[in-house]
Amino acid sequence: MTVDVFAGVRVSDLEAAVRWYSSLLGADETFRPNDEEAVWTLEEHAHVYVLLDPARAGRGLLTLFVADLDAALRTAASGGITPTAQETYENGVRKATFHDPDGNEIGIGGGPAS
Repeated sequence: MTVDVFAGVRVSDLEAAVRWYSSLLGADETFRPNDEEAVWTLEEHAHVYVLLDPARAGRGLLTLFVADLDAALRTAASGGITPTAQETYENGVRKATFHDPDGNEIGIGGGPAS
């Protein structure tokens, strides 16, 4: 079974969110299906999107697990985005937590440091 995942967060300012997520992810949005959404295709079947919804913005929680966390952190840093927290679990898995301009929590996790 092939599954496409569209993980979304609600935001209060679409253009500010597009700038922030583009900096975090290291790429411009892949497409805009309408005037209220922007989508980033991270892999063939994995997408992150932002949705303009000011009344419910800031309550999102999303975690991405990447093959190279250090590279993802460098990409974010090059766009001026720094994590609000970083942690390493007992099994060596690491996670960096970011907060977008609305306060949505975006985690990026990766395997143990090599």
